[in-house]
Amino acid sequence: MKRLLVATTIAAVTALTTVACGGTAEQTAGPSTSTASATADDSATDAPGPTGIPDGMGSGAADGVFPRTVGHFGGSTEIPAEPKKIVVIATGQLDAALTLGVVPTGVAYGDGAALVPDYISFWFPQYADRMDRFVDVGNRQEVDIEAIAAIEPDLILANEAGSEDIYSTLSTIAPTVLTEGTGVNWKQDFLLLADALGRTEQAQSFVDTFTSDAAALGDSFASGDAPTVSFVRFTADRARVFGIPSFAGYIAWDAGLARPESQQFDKTSQDFSEEEIQLANADWVFVSSQDAEADSSAASYTTNPLWTGMSAATENHIVRVDDDPWYLNAGPTAATIVLDGLKNALQN
Repeated sequence: MKRLLVATTIAAVTALTTVACGGTAEQTAGPSTSTASATADDSATDAPGPTGIPDGMGSGAADGVFPRTVGHFGGSTEIPAEPKKIVVIATGQLDAALTLGVVPTGVAYGDGAALVPDYISFWFPQYADRMDRFVDVGNRQEVDIEAIAAIEPDLILANEAGSEDIYSTLSTIAPTVLTEGTGVNWKQDFLLLADALGRTEQAQSFVDTFTSDAAALGDSFASGDAPTVSFVRFTADRARVFGIPSFAGYIAWDAGLARPESQQFDKTSQDFSEEEIQLANADWVFVSSQDAEADSSAASYTTNPLWTGMSAATENHIVRVDDDPWYLNAGPTAATIVLDGLKNALQN
């Protein structure tokens, strides 16, 4: 199905204030600007993010073959044997590892997030006992180097966005592989992480099935009739709409879903004020709040007549979603949750 990136103009659209998103603990650190992320396939399909491992990266080795030398966003790293004690630092990497059936030893947490997000506990009950024994290696933005070293890991996984400055230090502890980071790169980063674990075929099969399932959602609508979808997140001090090159935005693109004109910008997200509430409107609005403090802050928006008067509100098309998988973690199981949420809302 033709990917729909243009929708009808939302009434009263005003100029958005361009505000860069910060924080590597979120999916929203900003859109990828790495030229290495683009592949010929991405260019041909105009995908908002990479669909595979960039040229010159990965190992090229068959699954299960070690040692393997993996090219990545920090350089090139030899992994001498199948890793057994793994530390995951970055957004979505716990999700990615567990999706592949690999249980890490050390785990970092995001700002305002638990070491093991609720959705992870729900989707992977078979690993509950082992997750109870995770070693806490600190905040993703300021990891505990001593705690990591004490694990004596044989592989460390991190993101270039957030861990580039400590890559050399991490590499003295264990072989370290850097994925790129940010939500729009989730497929690429999942496949690169899988390569380091020697499970590339499993990860590629997941991505292929996911992409096919997403396309089927879009194909369920008559040509030109796909609804517009809006993605909104509240934190304690910010209200944001998410663009096409974001985690949820890429999933919507895969599904051939249209975006409101106000969210067709080329970065992860933009802030909006109470006076700009109409910028959040679409046929369907998927909204989350990070925590109780964010809920309190969001109330001034969601009780505002501009919000309650949006067409999505009057048609009961505002859907509350779980913040962790939709806006905080950019892993493959989180992607499945987002796609399922879109299906449940739009097909019922």
